[in-house]
Amino acid sequence: MKDLEVLLEIGNISVKFETDFDVVQALSNLSLPIYKGKTLGVLGETGAGKTTMARSIMRLIPSPPGKITNGKIIFEGRDILAISEAQMRKIRGKKISMVFQDPMTSLNPVMTVGEQVAEVVRNHERVSRAEAHLKAIEMLNIVGIDSSRAGEYPHQFSGGMRQRVVIAIALANRPELLIADEPTTALDVTIQAQVLEMIKRLQKEFNMTQILITHDLGVAAQNCDFAAVIYAGELVEYGTVRDIFRRKCHPYTQGLFDSIPKLGVNEVRLKPIRGLVPDPTNLPKGCKFHKRCQYATDECIKEVPELQIVGGHHMVRCYHWREVSQV
Repeated sequence: MKDLEVLLEIGNISVKFETDFDVVQALSNLSLPIYKGKTLGVLGETGAGKTTMARSIMRLIPSPPGKITNGKIIFEGRDILAISEAQMRKIRGKKISMVFQDPMTSLNPVMTVGEQVAEVVRNHERVSRAEAHLKAIEMLNIVGIDSSRAGEYPHQFSGGMRQRVVIAIALANRPELLIADEPTTALDVTIQAQVLEMIKRLQKEFNMTQILITHDLGVAAQNCDFAAVIYAGELVEYGTVRDIFRRKCHPYTQGLFDSIPKLGVNEVRLKPIRGLVPDPTNLPKGCKFHKRCQYATDECIKEVPELQIVGGHHMVRCYHWREVSQV
C-alpha cells in the first residue's frame, strides 16, 4: 500500500486499573498506527484490552480506578493525552466518535432519538434548535430510519434500529475517525450484515478512517484493510489483512484461526487454544502467551519478545515466528 498517511498514532500506551485489592494491567506499551481512510480491525479474546485501547483514544478511561500510566496518542500533530478536558471535548464527538457495544446503554431512555442526534450537533456546531433538528432528521434518513420516527424513544426500536441510531449520533458531525466497538455483537446475522454494510458505505461517503473492534475473523476479513491482534494487553501481531490471513506469524493468531470451522473441510473436532487467558492481576513474566504455546522455550519464559518487522507492514512479537509462519 503506497502513500499511506498516519491519522492517529498510539505510542507505548499502558493502562492499569487499581482497586483496594488488586492492580489490573489492561494495556502494556501498546503502539499502533491508524492510517487515513483505512479500516483497522482489532482482534482478540474478551478481556484482551481492545475496548480499553478504544476508550484511551477517546479519553474515557474511568478514573479512578483506571489510569493511563505512560505513552502518547498523537492526533493531528498533538498528543491528545496532554491537552485539557475542554480541548478534548471539542475533539470527542466532532473529530473522533465511537459506537459502543450495547446501543441500549448508549442511548438516553427519556429523550427521543431525534433529540439525541440533534443534541450532538448543537454541542459542536453553532446552529439553532430547528437547524439541529433538520440535521438530525437528515442523519436518521442516511442510516435508514424514516424521519417520522424521530419523535420516538429508544425502547420503541429493535436492536438493529437502535444501533443505527447510535451510528447516526456518532456520524452526525462527520468525524475523521470512527471507533466501532463490536457494533453488531447483540444482533442476528442478517442485521449484522446490514449494519456493517451501512458503516462501510458511510465510511466511503464521508471519507472516514475507522477502527473496528471485533472477535469475528470473518467480519475483519470483509471490512478491514489492516489488522492488529491483541493478547493480554499487548500487540502480538500487526499487518495488512492479507498479511495476517495468509501468513500468520504468532502462535496466538494461528490459534484464533484454528479454532473456527472451515468451509469445505470435514473437521471431526475444532482445535481450541489450550489453557486459559492469564489473570490480568498476575500476568506471567516473559511472553504473556508462553503458558499456552506449543513453541515456548526458556527464552520465552524469561524475556518479553520485541516487535519484529517480518515484511512490509507486517510485525510480530514472537521469538519463533519463522516456525509458526511455515505451518
